[in-house]
Amino acid sequence: MLKKTSLFCALLLSLFVLTAARPATAQTLEQAAEQLGIRMLPARAFLLPLPELPVSAEDRGAASGHYLLVASLDLRGVPAAPAAGSPADKEDLRVILDWQVRRTADQCAAANKEMSHSFEVFFGAISPFPSPVPPKVKEFFKNVENDSVTAHKFLKDVYKRDRPFVRDSRVKPCLPRVQGFAYPSGHSAMARLEALILSDLVPARRAEFLARADQAALNRVLGGVHHPTDIAAGKALADVLYKELLKEPRFAADLRALRPLLK
Repeated sequence: MLKKTSLFCALLLSLFVLTAARPATAQTLEQAAEQLGIRMLPARAFLLPLPELPVSAEDRGAASGHYLLVASLDLRGVPAAPAAGSPADKEDLRVILDWQVRRTADQCAAANKEMSHSFEVFFGAISPFPSPVPPKVKEFFKNVENDSVTAHKFLKDVYKRDRPFVRDSRVKPCLPRVQGFAYPSGHSAMARLEALILSDLVPARRAEFLARADQAALNRVLGGVHHPTDIAAGKALADVLYKELLKEPRFAADLRALRPLLK
């Protein structure tokens, strides 16, 4: 199946060169790349989103979260994983090795505190809700996290991209050598998704919440357990998920119910 996908990606690449399709997605990736210190290459078409995922309808239908079904999602906004050995893939490893030289003990310590992913881990210190967090808030974010995890695990199983330290022995993580696939980053997806939710609840703090999510994502790169494009894909996935969540009446109602609970 993946071999067929590679051939299909090659065909799409030629079409992309001719039509320069999907400029909005490319712009989003460029912004994420700039933050991570990546030099965007002319070959960024290797990140072209697939028109449909190379999995069966049965596999998609079996993946369900709390509010969302993977089968109902249009995931074309999430770019395909870079091909092994492609310019984008080589740039990923360059950035990881660069961070490996520059990272500090304090940065690694901060990243280690975020090995698990949840609302409390990412936003507990800057939460707009009172402490202790009200049970309704905990339940809401747990449900959202269910959707985020379901979606990112589904895509990890599609692309099966190994962690950077598995692929290259030069990579020496300062985080535990986590198992599972790398693409897209679940930490990146969940942190951004929750930041988008908080930004809707407290628009004046949008920049603060998004910056916190960006730092959580960056910690996975400097820690040596994710490639920069894993992070960019996680952010793109969060954008897709939030757009879909806003269409769900149950989610909208639950989100409105949180407003009276803000500080």
